[in-house]
Amino acid sequence: MVMATNLRLRPDAETALREAAERSGRSQQELIREALDRYLGLDAAQAARDSLDDLVRRGLIVLPKEPLSKPHRRLKLPAGVTSLGLLDREDRI
Repeated sequence: MVMATNLRLRPDAETALREAAERSGRSQQELIREALDRYLGLDAAQAARDSLDDLVRRGLIVLPKEPLSKPHRRLKLPAGVTSLGLLDREDRI
């Protein structure tokens, strides 16, 4: 069972939440649930996410500005040629 609730934020908190959601690629709702779980001590797996968030905050990991897209076309190898064969060649430096 899930409870729905309304939350009223100060304008500065609203802006910060929106920007954090955009930077992380996560929803505002997800960030609020995570913060509440952390505050209440309900999420044991939070430590791993905290360390990742810390790396992002310190600039050691930079999140992409846009999501990665799929390639427009796939590479087709000739019959009998494999990607492993291309990598495992004698003439490679």
